[in-house]
Amino acid sequence: LKLELRTLEFSRPTQLPSSLLPSAAMAGLLRSAVLLGLVLCAAPVASLTFNIADAAAKNRPVSKVITLLKDMLKQLAKEAEEDEAIYDKMACWCETNDREKTKAIADAEAKIEMLTTKIEELTAMSARLNTEIKNHEKEVAENQAALDKATAIREKQLAEFNAEEKDLLESISALKSAVTVLSKHNSFIQMPMTHIQTVAMTMQRTMNKHSGMLAGVLTRSERKLVTSFIQSPQDYFDAEPTFKQSYAPQSGEIFGILSQMKETFEANLAASQKEEAENQRAYEDLKAAKEAE
Repeated sequence: LKLELRTLEFSRPTQLPSSLLPSAAMAGLLRSAVLLGLVLCAAPVASLTFNIADAAAKNRPVSKVITLLKDMLKQLAKEAEEDEAIYDKMACWCETNDREKTKAIADAEAKIEMLTTKIEELTAMSARLNTEIKNHEKEVAENQAALDKATAIREKQLAEFNAEEKDLLESISALKSAVTVLSKHNSFIQMPMTHIQTVAMTMQRTMNKHSGMLAGVLTRSERKLVTSFIQSPQDYFDAEPTFKQSYAPQSGEIFGILSQMKETFEANLAASQKEEAENQRAYEDLKAAKEAE
Protein backbone atom coordinates (compact mmCIF):
# COMPACT_ATOMS: atom_id res chain seq x y z
CA LEU A 1 0.00 0.00 0.00
CA LYS A 2 2.83 2.35 0.83
CA LEU A 3 4.43 1.55 -2.52
CA GLU A 4 1.16 2.30 -4.31
CA LEU A 5 0.81 5.61 -2.48
CA ARG A 6 4.32 6.63 -3.41
CA THR A 7 3.61 5.66 -7.01
CA LEU A 8 0.49 7.80 -6.99
CA GLU A 9 2.33 10.69 -5.42
CA PHE A 10 5.15 10.63 -7.97
CA SER A 11 2.73 10.14 -10.87
CA ARG A 12 0.85 13.38 -9.95
CA PRO A 13 0.86 15.91 -12.87
CA THR A 14 3.61 18.43 -12.49
CA GLN A 15 2.77 20.63 -15.50
CA LEU A 16 -0.34 22.27 -14.10
CA PRO A 17 0.09 25.86 -12.98
CA SER A 18 0.19 26.45 -9.26
CA SER A 19 -3.13 28.30 -9.41
CA LEU A 20 -4.85 25.12 -10.65
CA LEU A 21 -3.26 22.66 -8.15
CA PRO A 22 -5.44 21.55 -5.16
CA SER A 23 -4.72 22.96 -1.74
CA ALA A 24 -2.73 21.06 0.93
CA ALA A 25 -5.88 20.01 2.79
CA MET A 26 -7.51 18.73 -0.37
CA ALA A 27 -4.36 16.84 -1.28
CA GLY A 28 -4.36 15.14 2.13
CA LEU A 29 -7.95 14.09 1.71
CA LEU A 30 -7.22 12.80 -1.75
CA ARG A 31 -4.36 10.67 -0.43
CA SER A 32 -6.63 9.28 2.34
CA ALA A 33 -9.30 8.39 -0.20
CA VAL A 34 -6.77 6.61 -2.42
CA LEU A 35 -5.41 4.68 0.62
CA LEU A 36 -8.90 3.67 1.65
CA GLY A 37 -9.63 2.49 -1.87
CA LEU A 38 -6.56 0.31 -1.86
CA VAL A 39 -7.63 -1.11 1.49
CA LEU A 40 -11.05 -1.87 0.10
CA CYS A 41 -9.53 -3.55 -2.94
CA ALA A 42 -7.48 -5.80 -0.68
CA ALA A 43 -10.43 -6.54 1.61
CA PRO A 44 -12.01 -9.25 -0.57
CA VAL A 45 -8.84 -11.30 -0.39
CA ALA A 46 -8.75 -11.06 3.36
CA SER A 47 -12.46 -11.78 3.71
CA LEU A 48 -12.44 -15.12 1.96
CA THR A 49 -12.78 -16.74 5.37
CA PHE A 50 -15.50 -14.39 6.49
CA ASN A 51 -19.06 -13.80 5.44
CA ILE A 52 -19.03 -10.34 3.81
CA ALA A 53 -22.76 -10.51 3.13
CA ASP A 54 -23.45 -9.99 6.76
CA ALA A 55 -26.11 -7.29 7.06
CA ALA A 56 -24.60 -5.94 10.21
CA ALA A 57 -21.49 -4.82 8.28
CA LYS A 58 -23.44 -1.98 6.65
CA ASN A 59 -23.81 -0.22 9.93
CA ARG A 60 -20.14 -0.23 10.74
CA PRO A 61 -18.40 3.19 11.10
CA VAL A 62 -16.01 2.38 8.30
CA SER A 63 -18.89 2.29 5.85
CA LYS A 64 -19.76 5.87 6.66
CA VAL A 65 -16.14 6.86 6.15
CA ILE A 66 -16.10 5.12 2.78
CA THR A 67 -19.27 6.95 1.71
CA LEU A 68 -17.82 10.26 2.84
CA LEU A 69 -14.61 9.60 0.91
CA LYS A 70 -16.58 8.71 -2.22
CA ASP A 71 -18.45 12.01 -2.00
CA MET A 72 -15.15 13.79 -1.57
CA LEU A 73 -13.80 12.04 -4.66
CA LYS A 74 -16.80 13.21 -6.67
CA GLN A 75 -16.29 16.78 -5.38
CA LEU A 76 -12.60 16.67 -6.21
CA ALA A 77 -13.37 15.41 -9.72
CA LYS A 78 -15.86 18.23 -10.21
CA GLU A 79 -13.35 20.83 -8.97
CA ALA A 80 -10.68 19.32 -11.22
CA GLU A 81 -12.99 19.76 -14.21
CA GLU A 82 -13.69 23.35 -13.21
CA ASP A 83 -9.97 23.99 -12.74
CA GLU A 84 -9.29 22.52 -16.17
CA ALA A 85 -11.91 24.79 -17.71
CA ILE A 86 -10.35 27.80 -15.99
CA TYR A 87 -6.93 26.68 -17.20
CA ASP A 88 -8.19 26.41 -20.78
CA LYS A 89 -9.63 29.92 -20.54
CA MET A 90 -6.38 31.25 -19.12
CA ALA A 91 -4.36 29.52 -21.82
CA CYS A 92 -6.62 30.97 -24.52
CA TRP A 93 -6.34 34.44 -22.97
CA CYS A 94 -2.57 34.16 -22.76
CA GLU A 95 -2.33 33.04 -26.38
CA THR A 96 -4.63 35.82 -27.60
CA ASN A 97 -2.89 38.43 -25.44
CA ASP A 98 0.48 37.21 -26.66
CA ARG A 99 -0.56 37.69 -30.29
CA GLU A 100 -1.94 41.17 -29.56
CA LYS A 101 1.13 42.22 -27.59
CA THR A 102 3.45 40.83 -30.26
CA LYS A 103 1.60 42.80 -32.94
CA ALA A 104 1.58 45.95 -30.78
CA ILE A 105 5.33 45.62 -30.21
CA ALA A 106 5.96 45.18 -33.94
CA ASP A 107 3.79 48.22 -34.74
CA ALA A 108 5.56 50.29 -32.08
CA GLU A 109 8.99 49.29 -33.39
CA ALA A 110 7.93 50.23 -36.94
CA LYS A 111 6.59 53.55 -35.70
CA ILE A 112 9.81 54.18 -33.77
CA GLU A 113 11.83 53.54 -36.93
CA MET A 114 9.58 55.88 -38.91
CA LEU A 115 9.81 58.58 -36.26
CA THR A 116 13.59 58.20 -36.09
CA THR A 117 13.80 58.76 -39.85
CA LYS A 118 11.43 61.72 -39.55
CA ILE A 119 13.50 63.21 -36.73
CA GLU A 120 16.64 62.95 -38.86
CA GLU A 121 14.88 64.65 -41.78
CA LEU A 122 13.49 67.41 -39.58
CA THR A 123 16.88 67.91 -37.94
CA ALA A 124 18.49 68.42 -41.34
CA MET A 125 15.66 70.75 -42.35
CA SER A 126 16.04 72.70 -39.11
CA ALA A 127 19.76 73.18 -39.74
CA ARG A 128 19.06 74.36 -43.30
CA LEU A 129 16.33 76.73 -42.16
CA ASN A 130 18.54 78.15 -39.42
CA THR A 131 21.20 78.90 -42.02
CA GLU A 132 18.62 80.53 -44.28
CA ILE A 133 17.25 82.55 -41.36
CA LYS A 134 20.73 83.87 -40.56
CA ASN A 135 21.24 84.83 -44.21
CA HIS A 136 17.84 86.51 -44.32
CA GLU A 137 18.53 88.35 -41.10
CA LYS A 138 21.79 89.60 -42.59
CA GLU A 139 19.99 90.72 -45.76
CA VAL A 140 17.26 92.39 -43.71
CA ALA A 141 19.88 94.23 -41.65
CA GLU A 142 21.65 95.39 -44.83
CA ASN A 143 18.38 96.48 -46.42
CA GLN A 144 17.38 98.30 -43.24
CA ALA A 145 20.73 100.05 -43.12
CA ALA A 146 20.35 101.08 -46.76
CA LEU A 147 16.81 102.27 -46.09
CA ASP A 148 17.91 104.24 -43.03
CA LYS A 149 20.68 105.86 -45.05
CA ALA A 150 18.26 106.70 -47.87
CA THR A 151 15.80 108.08 -45.31
CA ALA A 152 18.46 110.31 -43.78
CA ILE A 153 19.46 111.59 -47.23
CA ARG A 154 15.82 112.16 -48.10
CA GLU A 155 15.18 114.11 -44.91
CA LYS A 156 18.22 116.26 -45.63
CA GLN A 157 17.07 116.86 -49.20
CA LEU A 158 13.59 117.77 -48.00
CA ALA A 159 14.94 120.19 -45.40
CA GLU A 160 17.17 121.85 -48.01
CA PHE A 161 14.29 122.06 -50.47
CA ASN A 162 11.96 123.58 -47.90
CA ALA A 163 14.55 126.22 -46.99
CA GLU A 164 15.31 126.96 -50.64
CA GLU A 165 11.65 127.05 -51.58
CA LYS A 166 10.93 129.43 -48.73
CA ASP A 167 13.74 131.77 -49.78
CA LEU A 168 12.72 131.67 -53.44
CA LEU A 169 9.09 132.32 -52.62
CA GLU A 170 10.03 135.29 -50.45
CA SER A 171 12.36 136.64 -53.14
CA ILE A 172 9.78 136.12 -55.87
CA SER A 173 7.13 137.85 -53.77
CA ALA A 174 9.45 140.81 -53.11
CA LEU A 175 10.49 141.07 -56.75
CA LYS A 176 6.89 140.81 -57.86
CA SER A 177 5.96 143.70 -55.56
CA ALA A 178 8.86 145.78 -56.89
CA VAL A 179 7.87 145.05 -60.48
CA THR A 180 4.28 145.99 -59.66
CA VAL A 181 5.43 149.29 -58.15
CA LEU A 182 7.64 150.16 -61.15
CA SER A 183 4.98 149.16 -63.64
CA LYS A 184 2.71 151.89 -62.28
CA HIS A 185 5.19 154.69 -63.08
CA ASN A 186 6.99 155.75 -66.19
CA SER A 187 10.13 156.91 -64.36
CA PHE A 188 11.67 157.11 -60.90
CA ILE A 189 11.05 160.85 -60.82
CA GLN A 190 7.30 160.20 -60.61
CA MET A 191 7.69 157.71 -57.73
CA PRO A 192 7.71 158.47 -54.01
CA MET A 193 11.10 158.13 -52.39
CA THR A 194 9.86 155.40 -50.04
CA HIS A 195 8.92 153.22 -53.01
CA ILE A 196 12.33 153.71 -54.61
CA GLN A 197 14.05 152.79 -51.36
CA THR A 198 11.89 149.70 -51.03
CA VAL A 199 12.83 148.58 -54.53
CA ALA A 200 16.52 149.25 -53.83
CA MET A 201 16.39 147.25 -50.58
CA THR A 202 14.63 144.37 -52.34
CA MET A 203 17.29 144.24 -55.01
CA GLN A 204 20.06 144.42 -52.41
CA ARG A 205 18.63 141.55 -50.33
CA THR A 206 18.07 139.47 -53.42
CA MET A 207 21.58 140.07 -54.76
CA ASN A 208 23.15 139.22 -51.40
CA LYS A 209 21.09 136.08 -50.77
CA HIS A 210 21.15 134.64 -54.30
CA SER A 211 24.38 135.99 -55.72
CA GLY A 212 25.40 132.52 -56.88
CA MET A 213 22.12 131.95 -58.65
CA LEU A 214 22.34 135.32 -60.42
CA ALA A 215 25.99 134.95 -61.40
CA GLY A 216 25.20 133.65 -64.86
CA VAL A 217 22.02 135.61 -65.32
CA LEU A 218 23.02 139.29 -65.08
CA THR A 219 25.72 140.77 -67.30
CA ARG A 220 28.52 142.95 -65.95
CA SER A 221 26.78 146.15 -67.06
CA GLU A 222 23.54 145.04 -65.44
CA ARG A 223 25.33 144.24 -62.20
CA LYS A 224 27.04 147.61 -62.31
CA LEU A 225 23.68 149.32 -62.83
CA VAL A 226 22.07 147.40 -59.95
CA THR A 227 24.99 148.22 -57.66
CA SER A 228 24.80 151.91 -58.54
CA PHE A 229 21.05 151.95 -57.93
CA ILE A 230 21.39 150.19 -54.57
CA GLN A 231 24.13 152.54 -53.38
CA SER A 232 22.45 155.83 -54.44
CA PRO A 233 18.75 155.37 -55.17
CA GLN A 234 18.17 159.11 -54.55
CA ASP A 235 20.27 159.99 -57.62
CA TYR A 236 17.48 158.52 -59.74
CA PHE A 237 14.55 160.61 -58.51
CA ASP A 238 15.88 164.06 -57.54
CA ALA A 239 13.52 166.90 -58.40
CA GLU A 240 16.21 168.54 -60.54
CA PRO A 241 17.97 166.00 -62.74
CA THR A 242 21.74 166.03 -62.23
CA PHE A 243 24.44 165.38 -64.79
CA LYS A 244 24.62 161.79 -63.52
CA GLN A 245 20.89 161.32 -63.93
CA SER A 246 20.98 162.55 -67.47
CA TYR A 247 23.21 159.62 -68.32
CA ALA A 248 21.70 157.13 -65.88
CA PRO A 249 19.56 154.24 -67.13
CA GLN A 250 15.88 154.85 -67.12
CA SER A 251 13.41 153.00 -64.97
CA GLY A 252 12.73 150.61 -67.83
CA GLU A 253 16.18 149.05 -67.44
CA ILE A 254 15.73 148.53 -63.70
CA PHE A 255 12.26 147.16 -64.41
CA GLY A 256 13.73 144.74 -66.96
CA ILE A 257 16.39 143.56 -64.50
CA LEU A 258 13.81 142.99 -61.77
CA SER A 259 11.58 141.06 -64.17
CA GLN A 260 14.53 138.96 -65.30
CA MET A 261 15.48 138.19 -61.70
CA LYS A 262 11.88 137.23 -60.90
CA GLU A 263 11.64 134.93 -63.90
CA THR A 264 14.96 133.33 -62.97
CA PHE A 265 13.77 132.62 -59.43
CA GLU A 266 10.46 131.25 -60.70
CA ALA A 267 12.28 128.96 -63.11
CA ASN A 268 14.64 127.79 -60.34
CA LEU A 269 11.68 127.24 -58.02
CA ALA A 270 9.89 125.13 -60.64
CA ALA A 271 13.08 123.12 -61.24
CA SER A 272 13.57 122.60 -57.49
CA GLN A 273 9.97 121.49 -57.07
CA LYS A 274 10.34 119.07 -59.98
CA GLU A 275 13.58 117.71 -58.53
CA GLU A 276 11.93 117.38 -55.12
CA ALA A 277 9.06 115.39 -56.63
CA GLU A 278 11.53 113.10 -58.40
CA ASN A 279 13.56 112.62 -55.22
CA GLN A 280 10.41 111.80 -53.27
CA ARG A 281 9.30 109.31 -55.94
CA ALA A 282 12.74 107.68 -56.04
CA TYR A 283 12.77 107.39 -52.25
CA GLU A 284 9.32 105.81 -52.19
CA ASP A 285 10.36 103.29 -54.86
CA LEU A 286 13.52 102.45 -52.93
CA LYS A 287 11.60 102.11 -49.68
CA ALA A 288 8.99 99.83 -51.28
CA ALA A 289 11.74 97.66 -52.81
CA LYS A 290 13.68 97.36 -49.54
CA GLU A 291 10.52 96.57 -47.57
CA ALA A 292 9.56 93.93 -50.12
CA GLU A 293 13.01 92.37 -49.84
